[in-house]
Amino acid sequence: MNDRPSTDAAWRQLHEAATQPYKKAGNFAWRFARGKLGRDPVFRGLIERGLIGERRRRVVDIGCGQGLFASLLAAMAGMQVQPGRWPAAWAATPAAAEYTGIELMPKDVARAEASIGHLKPAPRFVCEDMCKAAMPACDLVVILDVLHYVDHAAQEGVLRRVHGALQPGGRLLLRVGDAASRRGFAISQWVDRTVTRIRGHRVSPTWGRTLSEWTSLLQRLGFSKVQSIPMSAGTPFANVLLVADRGNESSSS
Repeated sequence: MNDRPSTDAAWRQLHEAATQPYKKAGNFAWRFARGKLGRDPVFRGLIERGLIGERRRRVVDIGCGQGLFASLLAAMAGMQVQPGRWPAAWAATPAAAEYTGIELMPKDVARAEASIGHLKPAPRFVCEDMCKAAMPACDLVVILDVLHYVDHAAQEGVLRRVHGALQPGGRLLLRVGDAASRRGFAISQWVDRTVTRIRGHRVSPTWGRTLSEWTSLLQRLGFSKVQSIPMSAGTPFANVLLVADRGNESSSS
């Protein structure tokens, strides 16, 4: 008899465990974490599709905000060490991720450190422009809905540095809006600007690309395999998750 929880039950437990620490940073941080993790399909999608990988321990999260992905990684690790709590349908994730979050907004970094700075191993947060921040050697890079804030040349620069930092077999998880879907892309941009204002940040111009343009760019930069997965279920957006792997060639090649 299989006594493991259903994926729905496990997800509810993860949601609670990953968002609970944000109460320490205040009501806004906690409610934002609960809403983001509960409504955005990308986080559960990464788990259910097995896209993180058990061996990808060194994680860089670009545009990390208040560090929700770091908290989720810790919650997943905690669930997996307890026998029978991790659904059989889910692939394993890192037992102890070495996490670096890069975030431009000081308020977000402050909320991250106040909420989850106590985790072991301790997450590292860097308050700096992603176009300039040092990129440590890593196995997994996560960039969710961030690159459109910089122009096309800067986008390419960030992705080139990501490819250089990823070790052989490393993976980039990049969610972007598909500019070819005009209505969905326009809605996502409007919502993005609204949320940016609510969070107390200045609204900047944005630069989009079509899905084919994003894919071509990643291939040109040397990613050996690029897979696209629709990632806006339950929303009116045109979001796509690009899974781009670095080949097993040595980093010096």
